Amino acid sequence: MKKHFLSILLIFSVFVNANVTMPLLFSDGMVLQRNKKIPIWGFADANEKIEVHFNKQIQKTTTDKNGKWTLNLNPEKAGGPFELIIIGKNKITIKNVLVGEVWICSGQSNMEFQVFKTMNASEEIKNSDYPMIRHFGTAQDLSGKPKDDLKAGKWETANKETVGNFTAVGYYFARKLYSELKIPIGIINTSWGGTNVETWTSREAFQNSPDFKAMIADVPVVDMDAVFENYKKSILENLKKVQGFDVSMENENQFKELNFQDKNWQEIKVPSLWENQQLGNIDGIVWMRKTIVLTAEQAKKEAVLHLAKVDDEDKTYINGVEIGTNNLWDKLRVYKIPANVLKEGTNVIAVRITDYSGGGGIYGDPADLKIDFKDSNLPLEGLWKFNVVKVRIEVSPNSYPSLLYNAMVNPLVPYAFQGVLWYQGEANVWRSKEYKKSFPLLIQDWRNKFKQGDFPFYFVQLSTFDEFGGNSQKGSRWAELREAQAETLKVPNTGMAVTTDIGNAKDIHPTNKQDIGLRLAAIAMNTIYGKKQVHSGPAYKSKEIKGNQIILTFDNIGSGLSTPNKDELKGFEIAGADKIFHSAKAIIKDNKIIVSSDQVQNPAAVHYGWADDDTEINLFNKEKFPASPFRTDNWEMITENEKYKISK
Repeated sequence: MKKHFLSILLIFSVFVNANVTMPLLFSDGMVLQRNKKIPIWGFADANEKIEVHFNKQIQKTTTDKNGKWTLNLNPEKAGGPFELIIIGKNKITIKNVLVGEVWICSGQSNMEFQVFKTMNASEEIKNSDYPMIRHFGTAQDLSGKPKDDLKAGKWETANKETVGNFTAVGYYFARKLYSELKIPIGIINTSWGGTNVETWTSREAFQNSPDFKAMIADVPVVDMDAVFENYKKSILENLKKVQGFDVSMENENQFKELNFQDKNWQEIKVPSLWENQQLGNIDGIVWMRKTIVLTAEQAKKEAVLHLAKVDDEDKTYINGVEIGTNNLWDKLRVYKIPANVLKEGTNVIAVRITDYSGGGGIYGDPADLKIDFKDSNLPLEGLWKFNVVKVRIEVSPNSYPSLLYNAMVNPLVPYAFQGVLWYQGEANVWRSKEYKKSFPLLIQDWRNKFKQGDFPFYFVQLSTFDEFGGNSQKGSRWAELREAQAETLKVPNTGMAVTTDIGNAKDIHPTNKQDIGLRLAAIAMNTIYGKKQVHSGPAYKSKEIKGNQIILTFDNIGSGLSTPNKDELKGFEIAGADKIFHSAKAIIKDNKIIVSSDQVQNPAAVHYGWADDDTEINLFNKEKFPASPFRTDNWEMITENEKYKISK
């Protein structure tokens, strides 16, 4: 009886191992790229015969010694739905397959940013019934070595139930393409907030780069389990140094109370994300407390607490009484304070903040952080006490190079697609000059890996964000990063959407993703799809110095330079040999710009929009595409000597 049972078990084991399996990309509702060879691949037993049926095609192959197989279907025209059938020792049928245009969407949080967070989101979602637009959402994952498949992911059709979680930039781009081409559009979203360009680049690319091979030679191929344990230990040890005691939830229920003694708690600046301060890049639970003193008159008044924004979730107490809670990281907290809660003399605001990922803490405009008494207000900006009580330990994708390439890009190779949309750079502003090499390296790396030639690679230039108050006087990391992005246009078959006019100096995540999608689509329509049109704004070309003036010429002027402000151009600065920049008068004449200042008699250089916050700049062409910020000099910048290094 035992022998008979063992035979059955062995037969069952062989049958299970023999099953053909497919990468998660190959699943119901998928979109395949039209007019190109279509790579299909999967896994089975070594030397197993595989047969693939699609539309009127039948292709055959045999797995290699590792059980992997790949074949190329002949190019197909746009259409569908079809079935993709894979036959080995078992049979897989993938249904509702379309053929059309496929774009990979990647980068950090502004690409990850979902439709439901964009302006007019409810209206956009209500009108999102597009069965020919499909979105594949790739689960976030990291790996020390290249992976064959994704951690998770699925294809979804655009409709009001699903589209809210699509990448907003990708969706608005796809919607414009569909309106013009009337064929299926697939977008593959592989993005992760707060990530640098180096984690999206393969190890081989660094090894083959003269600029980075010394760096990567020093970096081991990492065991992520060991990295996790070391990371956990270092985070907890560092937090103990920062706050003077261990991370612990002991006595947490007392922290909201007025009489709790927090004299041994350290202080942190508010409003400001704690990632920019001594706490660093942590996720978890942090209590913040602010002690205020009120007069008897203030304590009797109706009052409203304005707590700016809290990333991600808050429970807010005054004198032990909960007055409000919210779990939307980008919403202003405005809480009415119940009668009799405020007292004459000492009062305590206590906020329990839970940060799930990305930025953490109380942030936003200092003007939104106050107690409003109707006829007066009490500002709450400044130092608050803090206590980290719980840490969510996760290894950052930025801990080592290539972690996201390995887990979230390599499994997509060699899927056929038309091009890439990229929105990233915020995490690299500290090394902006080096980005002139690291970003083109990523583009070439992906082109090498996918082996589909110099496919289109379109990216979004960073919009305004006043992260450091940078400007021409003290230097601007954000301006330098925008310059690095603009210089990447030297790489063949690239395009850039300029966003100077649609950012928010106080929010790193501008909500107008519609115009970004349209600008990227304009590049694609002009360059790929044969619909010639003006698709970008003025780009600085050259300068000529005449007396106390500098005359600038531009490419991409469309039907002419313009400004919406009655010819009053803003954002231009001029400097002499002393390199001190002064605000300048700038006028448009014969589609050139003449820049001058009474304070600079012998000018040498011009800056335009050279600041973290470039909100006011207003040079466009008549087709309403904004000009990219620029400088005419090559003087040393503040990120000149910053290099990518691995902490050990």
